[in-house]
Amino acid sequence: MGIALQQFEYLRKLVRDHSAIVIDHDKQYLAESRLASIAVETSCSSVDDLLVRLRSEPFQAMHGKVLEAMTNNETWFFRDLGPFQALEQQIIPQLLERRARQRKLRFWSAAASSGQEPYSIAMLLHNNFALPNWTYEIHATDISNAILERARLGRYSQMEINRGLPAALLARYFRQQGLHWFIDAGIKQAVTFQLLNLAQPWPAMETYDVVFLRNVLIYFDLDTRRRILANIRKVLQPDGFLILGCAESMLSLDASYERLTFRTTTYYRPKGKEPSHD
Repeated sequence: MGIALQQFEYLRKLVRDHSAIVIDHDKQYLAESRLASIAVETSCSSVDDLLVRLRSEPFQAMHGKVLEAMTNNETWFFRDLGPFQALEQQIIPQLLERRARQRKLRFWSAAASSGQEPYSIAMLLHNNFALPNWTYEIHATDISNAILERARLGRYSQMEINRGLPAALLARYFRQQGLHWFIDAGIKQAVTFQLLNLAQPWPAMETYDVVFLRNVLIYFDLDTRRRILANIRKVLQPDGFLILGCAESMLSLDASYERLTFRTTTYYRPKGKEPSHD
């Protein structure tokens, strides 16, 4: 027996109220697959039974676990490749020239999931731009505490390693222990992880030279997307860069960003100020 419409609508509202993420009406299968293990863990006979139980109880740890399961998104190392090529060949060289005096670059992976994206940025920087007396800081955030704990471990299965990680980087930055691969301590130390719900008020944040906001806006409604982009604008350096997902666009969302391209990759920078050389 599948999920009853009434229970699925409750789940959609729960996720929408707490994360601003909109689950489509036809995604019952997603709930079934992501919540099945929680149903077993809580001795519920089905996902439908789990949702009935959630509706009858005040918000508690089990509700939070369900939210985390429904908001975790798939990721992999050097995902889509194009944005990382733009970062390596166009964005970082420009920033190195502009930040030659302060010798510091700050990056933000705003939907870091299990850590492959921020660790990919760290490996790219270390492997290709290991300049003396330069400091690279990578800030990674996600809505899920559980997924952030996984990311902090820097531990990946063979299947996760096989998805997008070049062999040369595997050999240089990972060590195998049993069935898992562990990322190099130096790469791990370059990334700091923090819990953050993009749809809720943000804490005070420093400014960034590059923000990766990939494959996350598509899950929000229009007003939330615009609010998030306005908040990004406040923490992005005036001559910094914003990278969205390959299927995402700034069209009709925010006119304060200028569209740039590198080969087939599109990215953005704030309008209104010519790039400066510090």
